[in-house]
Amino acid sequence: MNYEKFLTFLNEHEETLESACRRVYFENQETIMIKKEKTAVKNLKKILDAVFKITYEKGFSAMTMRDLSNESGMSLGALYSYFKSKEELLNIILRQGISMVTRVLELVSQMHNEPVSKLEAVIKAHLFLSEKARSWFYFMFMEAKNLNAQECDTVLKAEYHTEKVIVDILKNGEILGDLKKQNHILTASIIKAMQQEWYLKRWKYAKRKITVDEYADYVIKFVRSFCIAK
Repeated sequence: MNYEKFLTFLNEHEETLESACRRVYFENQETIMIKKEKTAVKNLKKILDAVFKITYEKGFSAMTMRDLSNESGMSLGALYSYFKSKEELLNIILRQGISMVTRVLELVSQMHNEPVSKLEAVIKAHLFLSEKARSWFYFMFMEAKNLNAQECDTVLKAEYHTEKVIVDILKNGEILGDLKKQNHILTASIIKAMQQEWYLKRWKYAKRKITVDEYADYVIKFVRSFCIAK
């Protein structure tokens, strides 16, 4: 699967920013005061776009509601009809981001039975998703340091879960004789680090004119040379 085909896959499974905003709307109807779905989804997208832009420039903790109002073009009153505080907004973004990653990786994993192809597909899916939802990934990584204990625990559990997906594939591949016997937890951690390198230092690869397809293929070469049983 290349990046273009992955985008088609996301659309087919309704894993887009609009669908993410729609999920936010339906999952938070008790607190969101806007009842028209189309209006709510449109404004939630405005809010998220504004949050990600401000966070990239100055950080979420430094963002004020006035900043968010100015960037989104929505009044303070309108913003508070979608969430009651910055903390609630942060939780919404974290929960939806984690849910998105989990769903996509599980969908991709289920499409393959053979360990090597499953491993490669999951690695590529994570990289491609981080390219498509780069702002969301960057936000979740960079803001982890500012979370309270409960929020941090949520992010850590999600990190362990995505890592466990890789670990389980590696273990199963070892049992079947397709992948080497080694420290699968460390291997998964290194793979995760290579994935994070892409979206945290995207500017570096853009400057070198390296595409996400080229980067993904190179990561797969490393993984194959290290993991596949001879």
